[in-house]
Amino acid sequence: MYDFEYIEGVRVEVDEVVYMPSLHSPADKPHPFVYFITVYNDSESVIQVLGRKWIVTESDSSCVVVEGEGVIGEKPVIVPGESFSYNSYHVVARTGVAEGALYGVAEGEKFMVAIPEFYLNCP
Repeated sequence: MYDFEYIEGVRVEVDEVVYMPSLHSPADKPHPFVYFITVYNDSESVIQVLGRKWIVTESDSSCVVVEGEGVIGEKPVIVPGESFSYNSYHVVARTGVAEGALYGVAEGEKFMVAIPEFYLNCP
């Protein structure tokens, strides 16, 4: 479906995951989690993040796939040696795990970089 290559020197770290019951969430998914992500560009190329794909799997094996352009409404350009940090959130019905990938371009070539999985542990 996609024609992306993994890129050497670009990495994503999940800095923190916080349960935030004060955030609005639908009745069928009452557990909101805010996650903080940093994208590091340790390559020699300027990169631009164009989109993301998340797979959230809950403990009952139900799965939601979220895919779209940019991250938090932006398509950040990251020069070599720099990073880009952002936060967003997922809502779940029960404990689960989130994982995914960011995709973009580096000097005209499409790339993809994995987002490490992290747990959404409901209280």
